[in-house]
Amino acid sequence: MSLNLPTRREFLGGLLAAGSVGVLGGVASAADTRIAALVAGATRTGHDLAPPLRLASETLQRLDEVKDYSATFFKHENVRGGQVIHNMNLKVREKPFSVYLGFLKPHTGREVIYVAGQNGGNLLAHGTGIEKIAGTVSIAPNSAQALEESRYPITKIGMRNMVTAIATQWGTDLKYNDLQVKYYANAKVGNVSCRVYESTQPRPRKGVVFYRSRLYVTRETELPVRVEQFGFPSGKGVRPPMIEQYTYMDLKTNIGLRDIDFSTSNPSYDY
Repeated sequence: MSLNLPTRREFLGGLLAAGSVGVLGGVASAADTRIAALVAGATRTGHDLAPPLRLASETLQRLDEVKDYSATFFKHENVRGGQVIHNMNLKVREKPFSVYLGFLKPHTGREVIYVAGQNGGNLLAHGTGIEKIAGTVSIAPNSAQALEESRYPITKIGMRNMVTAIATQWGTDLKYNDLQVKYYANAKVGNVSCRVYESTQPRPRKGVVFYRSRLYVTRETELPVRVEQFGFPSGKGVRPPMIEQYTYMDLKTNIGLRDIDFSTSNPSYDY
């Protein structure tokens, strides 16, 4: 990644982003409004996190135009000290919030469906091999079983949740004035050109989980395709450990997903 620091004009441009809050269904979401306010405050004080917050705010506005999407979803997380790496086919619909996951590696063939307001608030899943004997199981998203290999419940999946989470984190970090912020204008995720903002904490702090954070937004579509979060290194010269990385590849938006795409009755699924 080649380093390209933002210009003063780009930095001050956060005021414009704060003045054009994104909307969902014609009504500004609470998260969008809050993040726009963070942009305005950070720009007013000249905080180094103003540009990444502005990019997050602009990305959320772009996501307001996305009603649904499919992607190949890569998840790399540290879960209770162990590394969990999943590769899945993903479908998301924003209203009502709906998710389909088809596992590619590992647990090939496992499927998970979640639709807000349906199925008693639970996700519907089935395994493969001996697990499939149990058939389709209904599991609470926040249960220990559902979170056995995940840091967050399925209700937190998706690009909008991903951007909102890192923007909220940067908003909390506005109380620190010694973060290092870098901008990479020509980063790559696979063959996709991206703009990236990176923040780094100078030292461990109480309540601060991540040492380094990155948000990747494509140059062509202006959509977020990756967030990376690293823990604090164990010593000088030691690489920081990966805590979480979420990547959306082969992204297709506004493809007209329907109820059947989030139903166990879908004939192309193996429920």
